[in-house]
Amino acid sequence: MSDPPRKETETARRIRATGLARDLGPNEIARHVHEQCGPLFGTSRVKAHRLAHGVALSDIVAQVRALYEIDGKPPPRLGETLLSAYESGYKRPGPEYLHYLCAVYRVEPDDLGYQSPCICGRGHAVRPSAGAAVPPPRGGERARVREPEAPLVGAIIPRAEERPWTTVNDLRGLTRADGPPTMDVGEEDIVLRRTLLQLLAGAGVALDGQFLGAVDNLRRKMDDTLVGATVSPTMLDQWEETTYGYGQQYQATPSLRMLCDVLLDFSEVRRMCDKRQPVELQERLCRIAAQLSGLSGLIMINLGDHRLARSFFRTARTAADETGDRQLRAWVTVREALVPMYYGDPREALHLARKAQDLAGRTPGVAAAMAPAVEARALGMLAMRGRGDAAPSARRALVRGRSVFDQLSKADTGDLVFGFTDRQMAFYEGDTFTSLGDHRHGDEVLSRALTLYAPTDRVDLTLVRLDRAMCRLHAGEPDAALHGGREAILDLPEPHRSDILVHRARQIGAAVGAKHPDFPGLKDFYEALSGSWVTSPTGDPAPSEQV
Repeated sequence: MSDPPRKETETARRIRATGLARDLGPNEIARHVHEQCGPLFGTSRVKAHRLAHGVALSDIVAQVRALYEIDGKPPPRLGETLLSAYESGYKRPGPEYLHYLCAVYRVEPDDLGYQSPCICGRGHAVRPSAGAAVPPPRGGERARVREPEAPLVGAIIPRAEERPWTTVNDLRGLTRADGPPTMDVGEEDIVLRRTLLQLLAGAGVALDGQFLGAVDNLRRKMDDTLVGATVSPTMLDQWEETTYGYGQQYQATPSLRMLCDVLLDFSEVRRMCDKRQPVELQERLCRIAAQLSGLSGLIMINLGDHRLARSFFRTARTAADETGDRQLRAWVTVREALVPMYYGDPREALHLARKAQDLAGRTPGVAAAMAPAVEARALGMLAMRGRGDAAPSARRALVRGRSVFDQLSKADTGDLVFGFTDRQMAFYEGDTFTSLGDHRHGDEVLSRALTLYAPTDRVDLTLVRLDRAMCRLHAGEPDAALHGGREAILDLPEPHRSDILVHRARQIGAAVGAKHPDFPGLKDFYEALSGSWVTSPTGDPAPSEQV
């Protein structure tokens, strides 16, 4: 498992040595490192520059900290872990960190693989003719101090009063304490509030490009402003209560209406993140940001936009990483596993579920109980596709999940979003048995799940009914399967007929059509669903065509 990183370093060392022997500069060496190591090891451009200089992560972190110190700024929170995340592509540096990385390497953002101008508005690149090295002093001769024409890696940026350009903090200045810039209350809030007002007025709202663009732009702003802020503990208490309140409303509220409410609060949290604050308050605020972003990802799954769902989960991971809470990171990961489960490859869902279990560790918790159940569902889907070893593995995963679930507290089993309830556990078990073809056991467990769900838990309740319809198909009753799938959708009020539910119903029709191509009830079934069709905002194929 350790060979690829070691070989990457050895290959880069050889390229660097050859480049130095040919009198190439660091930027040219970095280009060769990226060209040769990128296809073999996935070496990013920003990592190629560090390897070209032959320094460790700690060296770059120390140089960035030195730049901050000379600039008279508080020490940055940049560490080896965060810098490694930049180099591996899991995170993207914000405007200020990107500026200092460019200053350290004496390159432009494009050279590091980031397509955006630097905030300083001035080039960092070293002149090709510069860069002569200072010869070492002889014997006991004292070295003469001489400034090199071209700064080496880690060269110091001039002090603020000596700089002809401005930085992020210079632009904000003392106004940071007075609140965010006026531009932060932007078009995203206007679009979201207008959509919410239209929904409250009962008007139909389409998921057009303007709305989805506002949603993604807001998420990107949160990525850019997860830096620090000042907020009172009392205000954080209120935001935490609001966030957990969404867990109670999640399935009772139409998805689009819920998304508007959540994102308006998400926007407020983002503005709070744009101010300085103590570390302990920052961690609480990042936790709220991770939970709201993860909840937004779940809603986007319901609305059928798996790309935006993945983006929100990436933002949630960024915020969760700032807290250092492995349980929160595990919760984000296991929830993200639902994206490939419904809209992609169950093998990826299996990978994420097992990764969540590793993050959760041996401590009984929400993710530790939910992850084996998600793993079982993914294995059940793989068994349905013909993977021979998946069925026994799925049953073992259910046993592990039930064992951890029985150790959860009432607080952990009382929330459909941030917890893992008994009705969700029963639903996951029934879904797994259904995928394994054990329709009798599956129908028995799903029938029990129906008695546990409240009428307002519309999403999961409908999914349970659709799974029971699939059990009828496995039992050799295609007509009952179509009838159950149709009624499950038509019993929903129109605002609750989200993309994921309608497509799941169509999956039943596809399964009936595969087993009974000329079944007479298929045409009526699809006609009944046609009025309930919710077009995916991405225009992608239905989950029934992929899963």
